[in-house]
Amino acid sequence: METNNFSIEFYPPKTAEGADKLRIARAKLATLNPKYFSVTFGAGGSTQQGTLDTVLEILAEGHDAAPHLSCVGGSREAIRAILAQFKSHGIKRLVALRGDLPSGYGGGSELRYASDLVEFIRAETGDWFHIEVAAYPEMHPQARSPQDDLQNFARKVQAGANAAITQYFYNADAYFQFVDNARKLGVDVPIVAGIMPITNYTQLMRFSDMCGAEIPRWVRLKLASFGDDSASIKAFGMDVVSELCQQLMEGGAPGLHFYSMNQAGPTTELWKRLTNS
Repeated sequence: METNNFSIEFYPPKTAEGADKLRIARAKLATLNPKYFSVTFGAGGSTQQGTLDTVLEILAEGHDAAPHLSCVGGSREAIRAILAQFKSHGIKRLVALRGDLPSGYGGGSELRYASDLVEFIRAETGDWFHIEVAAYPEMHPQARSPQDDLQNFARKVQAGANAAITQYFYNADAYFQFVDNARKLGVDVPIVAGIMPITNYTQLMRFSDMCGAEIPRWVRLKLASFGDDSASIKAFGMDVVSELCQQLMEGGAPGLHFYSMNQAGPTTELWKRLTNS
């Protein structure tokens, strides 16, 4: 695997201790020379400042970084101000998302969908930003049907997205089928595969229930059989995910986007296996 076709995602730390831990993890992951790091944006923009602070630290360290930007709960004026802030700092890449609704959120949004956000970014800033959007090989959990979901994805690209990053998955066929279907709709941008290392069974189940990612039955049963044996869970998870990555790269995936959970170890181990280093 080439070292310039993968990226790594962080979430903004909420405490000083978390920030210190992330700096240590980031320094280790930076030695892998990823194409860029991305930094998530909380529900309703709840971590907006933390996102920007983390991105600016990464840029200051000499690496490319992409803040996430969501439109849920944000007015056009607020998003316009954020875009101006990004531009003033020389940020050229971002990940545009609808975003998750914050708990108890009952308000409306001027921009309802990610396609609206992408269209707005292009109208406001032209070609300044390289825009990544989300894709869901196993269907967005709130979509009415796979066909609707695919059309929604195509609209984001038509609105001006440069590339896409998928939700994580453990079934390579789902990814390849999704890409084929997107190509039939005329979507020609790179669709990078999102990769979630398996390190904690309970956490993985919780995340997957929330985001609609399917854990194959044989993987789920095997993980459950290990009980509290975290070493076995991590070893098995590493085998499953490295095999998945190998299938994806050999099948023509244009890149991998690792959901690091602010940890250096799992992503580093996967990278070493894929590069035989």
